[in-house]
Amino acid sequence: MIAIIGGTGLTALEGLALTESVEVNTPYGRPSAAIEKGELNQSLVYFLARHGKQHSLTPHSVNYRANIWALQSLGVTHVIGVNAVGGIHSNMGPEVIVIPDQIIDYTWGRESSFSSEGNVIHADFTYPYSMSFRQTLITAAKKAGVAVIEGGVYGATQGPRLETTAEINRLEKDGCDIVGMTAMPEAILARELKLKYANISLVVNMAAGRSEGLITMEDIQQVLDVGMVNIRKLLALAIVD
Repeated sequence: MIAIIGGTGLTALEGLALTESVEVNTPYGRPSAAIEKGELNQSLVYFLARHGKQHSLTPHSVNYRANIWALQSLGVTHVIGVNAVGGIHSNMGPEVIVIPDQIIDYTWGRESSFSSEGNVIHADFTYPYSMSFRQTLITAAKKAGVAVIEGGVYGATQGPRLETTAEINRLEKDGCDIVGMTAMPEAILARELKLKYANISLVVNMAAGRSEGLITMEDIQQVLDVGMVNIRKLLALAIVD
């Protein structure tokens, strides 16, 4: 069973024939929104808007534990996280889609584990994304005729503010290729619950100091409108697979 967690620009899944809207109460509170159950290309799928249906939740206030626990409780085995990110390198400009294979976590203060007293989870995180599920996404992209970059390091920052030029310079030196605010702790929580998790990142802007001018939300929205068309094409075939 596949679930899609949609980020900025993907608060609803076009083409999803909705059959049920599921409210899930978890030991960690309420998820970001009701989880939508439906059919996409005749395949059952769940969809969850990470920031809420009205995009009202900031990256650091998303209840990641509730989101992942709720999906697992519904029988989900595979999760696709969709993210809007900034590009650090010149070949990762607006509208480029990246299927990252690594993460560096710069976030802080987020509830990042299901561990509790007497139940400490030491999950292996050598490869933060499921290698087999990543390949499913890459194959789906090729079938859909959607160009993707097959790998990259996602630098997860705290947000909600964007980064300074100096911070992006540091991220580049650390080996990051793209920068966003929601890859963590989503990925590690999925790993702790033994879910196969992969990420699709749409570059919506060049990161600080890499663009000709200031980053505006208007420019980002224009890229989202175009780029999410390709994301949806990729998702449709990934679900079928």
